[in-house]
Amino acid sequence: MGDIKLVNIGFGNIVAGHRIVAIVSPESAPIKRIIAEARDRGALIDATYGRRTRAVVITDSDHVVLSAVQPETVAHRLTSKDSVSTDDEDVDEEGEA
Repeated sequence: MGDIKLVNIGFGNIVAGHRIVAIVSPESAPIKRIIAEARDRGALIDATYGRRTRAVVITDSDHVVLSAVQPETVAHRLTSKDSVSTDDEDVDEEGEA
């Protein structure tokens, strides 16, 4: 399989890029249902550090990862060459770290 691409999803948390099925916004009712079902079956990983959930990462193992980083930012990190580099995009628009 070669190199495993690791994607920074905020606050130093990393997800294996090849396991990601979808990166979605948490606002819709179906996504909220997916989050609740993952919580019930013990497959929810909350990587928000108490911040507002901005992206929901769904993996091929049916784990659901909550991130405080925008979905577009996670997707950009997935497609960029250096995904594990830490940058200042972990701070949201309101200036919260």
